[in-house]
Order: sequence, then C-alpha cells, then structure tokens
Amino acid sequence: MMIARYLTAASALALAALGNPALAQDKPKSEPWTLQEALGDPEGLEVSGSIRVRYEALANQFRPGLDENDDIVSLQTRLFAQYDTGPIRIGGEIIDSRVYAADAGSSVGTGEVNALELVQAYIGADFGDAFGEGSEAKLDAGRFTLNLGSRRLVGRNNFRNTTNAFTGAKFELAGSGGEQLTLFYTYPQQRLPSDKDSILDNKVKWDREGDELVFWGGFLSKPKITGSTNLEVYFYALEEEDTAIRATRDRTLYTPGARLFRNPAAGKLDFEFEYAYQFGDINTSSAAAAPKQDVAAQFLHAELGYQFAGGWQPRIALEYDLATGDEPGGSYGRFDSLYGPRRFDYGPTGIYGPLGRNNISSPGVRLEVKPSKRWDGFLFYRAAWLDSAADSFASTGVRDASGASGKFGGHQIEARARYWIIPKALRLDTGAAALFHGRFLETAPNSNGFGDTLYGYIDVTASF
Repeated sequence: MMIARYLTAASALALAALGNPALAQDKPKSEPWTLQEALGDPEGLEVSGSIRVRYEALANQFRPGLDENDDIVSLQTRLFAQYDTGPIRIGGEIIDSRVYAADAGSSVGTGEVNALELVQAYIGADFGDAFGEGSEAKLDAGRFTLNLGSRRLVGRNNFRNTTNAFTGAKFELAGSGGEQLTLFYTYPQQRLPSDKDSILDNKVKWDREGDELVFWGGFLSKPKITGSTNLEVYFYALEEEDTAIRATRDRTLYTPGARLFRNPAAGKLDFEFEYAYQFGDINTSSAAAAPKQDVAAQFLHAELGYQFAGGWQPRIALEYDLATGDEPGGSYGRFDSLYGPRRFDYGPTGIYGPLGRNNISSPGVRLEVKPSKRWDGFLFYRAAWLDSAADSFASTGVRDASGASGKFGGHQIEARARYWIIPKALRLDTGAAALFHGRFLETAPNSNGFGDTLYGYIDVTASF
C-alpha cells in the first residue's frame, strides 16, 4: 500500500540520519559547501541554489472524478543570482519544477509542474536614504516574487512545487522606525502549459503575462504601535478579462484588510488577528454573455498562543479561520484568496490540500515544538464546516447546490517534523495528514465515496 511505502521510506531516512554520529552533532565542524564560495565569493555577486526531491502518497481521493489513490515524485531545482553594483541591481532566478510517476487520474497540475521557468528577471535601483535620514528605498522592474505580511493573500510558495510570481514594478520604502511600505503594479505570471498531457510530460513552455490580468496594490506595516503589538494594512486589486484563447469570469476584486499581531516569545501570550473584505464584481460564469454580479466576501484569521519556557520551546495555540462562501441569490460571497499560500494554515498542498480560504469555518488547536536547533515539528487538529451549504467546500471541488448535505466537512489532523541533517545544507522534512469525512463529504452528490483521506510525504532539500 502507498501509505505503508511512505512510512517505510520516512523511517529509513530518519533512522539513517539519527544513527550517524557525525550527523547527530549540533554544530558542524566546518561550514557546508556553497556555490558562492566555489565561485570565489566575487564582490557584488550573490549566487545560491537548491534541489528538493519529494515523495507524496494519497489514499482515498477527495476530489471528484479522479483515481482513488495517487502517489508522485516531485523535483524542484532552483538557481538564483544577483549582481549589485551599488545603486543598480540585476537579478534572476530559474526554477525547474517537475513531477514523475503521475498519470491522467492524478490531480497534478500547474501547482506541481512548471519546467525550466525564469521566475525572476529584474533590474533594481537603490535610492538609499533619499526619503529621509535612516530610510531605505528601492525600485524593482521586471519579473519577481512578492511576500507581503502574513502571506495569506500574497506570497511566495514554499511547500508547493511551483510558486506565484509577477511581472511589473514594485517600490519598497523602509523607514527609520521599522515602518515598511510596498507599492506594486503587476501582471501575474500565468503558468504554462496548462493542459494535462503537457503537464504530465513536464513540457517546457514559457509562462505568459498580459494586460488581461492585472494585480496591483499597496502594503504598509508599522511595528510596535503599542507595546509589542504590530500593525499591517493593505489594499489589493485584481482585474481580469477574457482573451481570444481563455474564457474567464472577468473578476474585478478589491480587497482591503488589516492585521494586528504579537510575535511568540517564551513565557508570554501572543496573538494574531487578520481581517479582509472583498468587493467588486464577477461574471456568473465564463460564458461570453454571462451577466455580472456584485461581490461581497470576507476572510478572518484569529489566533491566541502561548509559548512555554523550556528546552523544547513548546507553544500551544487556538486558531479560527473563516472565509465566506456563496449563497444563492444576492451578491457573490465566495472569498478569493488571490495569490496566498495556504500550507501554514491548512496543511500540505501538492496532491493533498482539501482546505483553503474559500467557504470554510474552522476552529483548531496547534502544538509546536523545537527540541534543538536541528529539530522542529508540530501537531495540528482542526474541525471544518462550510460557511455556505450550497457552495463548493473549501478547495475540495465537492458541492451540493441544494444544501441538503449539511455543513460539516470533517476533521483534519496533521503532523510535521523537520531535521537539519547538515545545518544550512541538507534538510529532511516529513509529514502526514488525515481528513476524516463529515456528513457533507460523505453525502454530497459529486463525492467520490472513497472514505477518509490519508496522506503522507517525505522530502530532502539540498541548499548550496
């Protein structure tokens, strides 16, 4: 069975790492080899890269119409370089994301495959303290990635095999008191190819961008507005139109939001509260003559945690997430999570990923530990309901338009452990998740009926 194969592989790798006395030391005898040093550490040039190999296995597929079981091997290779002349920077990054052992019945798509893509290619100008003493300003133009605030609505993907990226311009200003302002106007990169046969063949095709899909906005952060409490505010806009080869729902979405948080610290309470409202309009379907519908959607993340003093630095947190769904009649209510990663809130993505910031109401409890500089891990439980019984549940694709299947989606339990085999150079990451189906997933008309979903993964990343 696939899960058994996964557990066997995970155990073997973990035991091999732990059983080697040289790997069990907390401090390496020498720094690991890097490409930067191999090139002679030239002045002004920054070079780095990584290779990640991951095995994933899933039993009892939750997505409608796919094979009951699935397993894949994914490979991500990354190479980054930046040359800084002082006021001018030139940078680029190639990411090669491929999947092996998948077939037509797999959920593999553009989230897993984007072969040999120039994700970043930019020129930047640094203005120093031109906007005031102690400030730092810079302007980048070209292709780049974005990480803003919590990354829940705009961020670079870490777990997913491919990443969000954008073409355009961004201006960043850091104030003397730690304030940060980011303004951007971009064309999101649309990953290609998008057809299943080409994806399974890992076909190389340049991603496209164009003025039919525009993403712009601003982000402002202010640390320690009172005590150790930090504030972030933002406004994002997404404007989408059809093209001759691609029919869309012509989304025009405006998303203002705010985040208040206090970072975890030993012996202290920490908290996080993030809220976003979404308005605009969207077509009722992708048909050319489809009428427009007003949008009114909301998202909320609330978290209260406490980190205990001690060797393992245990932290326990209560969390709650709400993302509205669409109700029949009236405004369109399904929240669009834009370009936000979801692994850190909702569990592994890849061929798993049933939960996300769409039509969900979900409390949970998380336990995090860090036994040493090399080890960290967590255990997380959450229960998940639909916000709207008539809309598709979170990221599952399962729906009962009549609402007769109720609102309880199920229980999810996940666990993860990471270990630096060679600090800064070689890291083992392994985890598992189980989604125990509630009434909705058991009885919705397009449910597969395969039963509770089980998932596991193991990967190794070499950084250089």
